[in-house]
Amino acid sequence: MTEQGTTSGQTGSGAPEPAPHISVAAVGGVVFAVCILAIIGTYHMVAGLATVLDHNFTRQQSDYAFDFDVAWRGWIEMVSGVVVLAAAFLIFSGRTWARAVGITVAAAGALENFVFTPYHPAWSAILIFLNVLVIWSLAVYGHRQAHKVYGAPL
Repeated sequence: MTEQGTTSGQTGSGAPEPAPHISVAAVGGVVFAVCILAIIGTYHMVAGLATVLDHNFTRQQSDYAFDFDVAWRGWIEMVSGVVVLAAAFLIFSGRTWARAVGITVAAAGALENFVFTPYHPAWSAILIFLNVLVIWSLAVYGHRQAHKVYGAPL
C-alpha cells in the first residue's frame, strides 16, 4: 500500500478543503470600515491643522475637566488623524494584527471624540457612532475571508 500525503488545500482523505464562506456583508463591512477610517483620519488631520494655524477655529472651554490648550488639541487631532489614516490602509493587508490595529484605533478615536465633545458636539457624536460601526465591521471579518477575497497570506 502506498501512503497518501496531504498537500496544501487537501484534507487527510485527499478531498480538497472546503472554501471558506464569504459573506458579502463582511467584505462590504471591511471596505466600509476602511473608507470611514480614511474619512475620519482626513477630518482629524484637517481639523487639527486648522486649530494649530488659527487658534480661534475652536473655542476654549473654561469649565471642562478635559480642557486642553488649543495648540495641544490641534496637534493631538492632527497626529491621531495620521495614525487613523495609516491604520485604514493597513487593513487591506488582510493580516489579523492589522484588523486589531484598526479596532484599537477606532476605539481610541471614539474615546478621543468623547473627550472633544464640547468643542464640536454633533460631529463628535457622529464620529463616535461611525467608530463603533468600524469596530463591528472589523470584528466580524475573518482571516480566511481575507485570504479568499484578496489573497492575503494564511
